[in-house]
Amino acid sequence: MLNDTLRVQMLGDFSISNGTAAINSSSDRSKKLWLLIAYLICRRGTCAPPEELIDLLWGGSPKGANPTNALKTLCHRARTLLNRLEDGAGYDLLLRRDEGYAWNTDVSLEMDTDQFSALCQSAAGTADREARLSCLLEAARLYRGDFLEKLSSELWVLPIASHYHRLYVECAQEALTLLESQSRWGEAAELCRAALKREPCSEDFCRRLMNALICAGDQQGAAEVYAETRERLMTEWGVVPSGEIRDLYQSALRSAAPQTISASSLLSQLQEAPSGGALICDYDFFRTIYHANARMSERSGDAAHLLLVSVAGAGGALPPRSLERVMDHLQEILRLCLRRGDIAARCSSSQFAVLLPQANYENSRMVCQRITRAFSRQYPHSPALLRTDIQPLAPAPEEETGPRP
Repeated sequence: MLNDTLRVQMLGDFSISNGTAAINSSSDRSKKLWLLIAYLICRRGTCAPPEELIDLLWGGSPKGANPTNALKTLCHRARTLLNRLEDGAGYDLLLRRDEGYAWNTDVSLEMDTDQFSALCQSAAGTADREARLSCLLEAARLYRGDFLEKLSSELWVLPIASHYHRLYVECAQEALTLLESQSRWGEAAELCRAALKREPCSEDFCRRLMNALICAGDQQGAAEVYAETRERLMTEWGVVPSGEIRDLYQSALRSAAPQTISASSLLSQLQEAPSGGALICDYDFFRTIYHANARMSERSGDAAHLLLVSVAGAGGALPPRSLERVMDHLQEILRLCLRRGDIAARCSSSQFAVLLPQANYENSRMVCQRITRAFSRQYPHSPALLRTDIQPLAPAPEEETGPRP
């Protein structure tokens, strides 16, 4: 019988160790093997009937095999794998009973899931801020990934994984609040980066990371985080970051600039490198340019239009990789087909916004036709279909003001 306590990690990679030897799900790629072991550990203290395990592992009966024999073979392989911890460990840990199979509860287990839950409960049960922060940070470090990540498609894993993931997000958010209140920006940034690995599209963790970096004096780092987040949100969800995150980005850019510069330095910074065609910029800058042009158009009375170019497949949305390739091609078409005074920016995962200053509706329609023809000529076998929409520039509504004295 094994005397050493077995340490079991289920948050992230699945592994079992006894201090001198270890096995993990990366060393053996048999999903069913690790699924069987994980299931028996998680429901330790009960016995799983063969029918239940057969349904779990094969969704009923394994094709081309006797289900009972297939289960016996898999259990033999599981014991052989567990024997790597210690000779005979497999038969000590995985027991065969009349009613089915069970994990031996006489062997002591140290589960990372139990430790994680205990730390979260300790944090919630103490009023001392330092003690609470210590528990929260230790819990966050212990969370190496979602519960049984490689088995995440299993129905019985989903609710457990969701529970621990929610606990982790709450734990990280509370720890960040305490770190921010103490201006511990380096630790806050480190925690945010770890949290973004678990929640890559979380605008809250992105905002807090950017704020921590700005407060620590790393404006360039904050700008890079913004660029990464913007790309991720655009690719995954087809949206741009929230206004609060964009404001932080602008703050980082302003803070990174020297306090005073000369007129010649300013002109040098503003000068554009020689290039042909339209100006392609980020959506945030596009919005600012749009506001400026809308004001000028309102004041001068000159026509100006906004063009939206959307991409879709013949049967609906394009696959992500295909869409990215099409959007790259379309960006180059826009740059070459538009005038130097025109501005374009990607405003969603499948759309470009184009600003056409001093262009009436008929001119704008001609621009649309030029873009679609150029795209068809350049990429005749592309699966993409282009759709265009033209709108006149609309100035911001006037602020309500009281009567002037």
